[in-house]
Amino acid sequence: MEDRYFQTADRYVESLYEADADLERVNEAIKRHGMPDISVAPGYGRLLTMLVRLSGAKRLLEIGALGGYSGICLARGLDGAGKLLSLELKEEFAAVAKANVTAAGFGGVVDYRIGEALTSLEQLGEEGTAFDFFFIDADKGNYVNYLDWAIRLAAPGALIVGDNALLHGKTMDPEAKGSSVAVVREFNRRFAADPRLESTILPAYDGLCIARVKR
Repeated sequence: MEDRYFQTADRYVESLYEADADLERVNEAIKRHGMPDISVAPGYGRLLTMLVRLSGAKRLLEIGALGGYSGICLARGLDGAGKLLSLELKEEFAAVAKANVTAAGFGGVVDYRIGEALTSLEQLGEEGTAFDFFFIDADKGNYVNYLDWAIRLAAPGALIVGDNALLHGKTMDPEAKGSSVAVVREFNRRFAADPRLESTILPAYDGLCIARVKR
């Protein structure tokens, strides 16, 4: 009953909004290139734009570019002031993302680093780089590591957002097993309990974690 309710609620909310040409272009490119259809949900994409804009964040870090869907949503919130750095494992995915972001008018706003995200995060730490906003949406097995790095690289008051808190219901299912499920459960637990964060977890779509770094 509850699952049907949330699925129906998601569809109802999306029916209120007109199609977004830039984001539809991303979805078409993802299908055309045989990429996984795992972009952030449309409602959470709109929320990312709002959070960036409302927080006034200017230095954004995205872990997981895929086809550029979330990159466009994040860049929209910058209102022409600021930069987004996107970390992507696969060069071919970053190329698709860059093309889509450029077509949406944000080619000069987004930069990409290719390779293992943990390696790139270590490099950013060595460079002394700090960020105002983080969006985590990459391989689930490293989610806890990504959270640790986000807190380490965070400017005071930075926001950290993580997608897929529910893993299509697996994190709530006591029978669900697997390393990714265990890691995301721990990620959610830390999001809720870490004393350095004030946070909430939204249960719509596939779940979204939002936190503000206190220090």
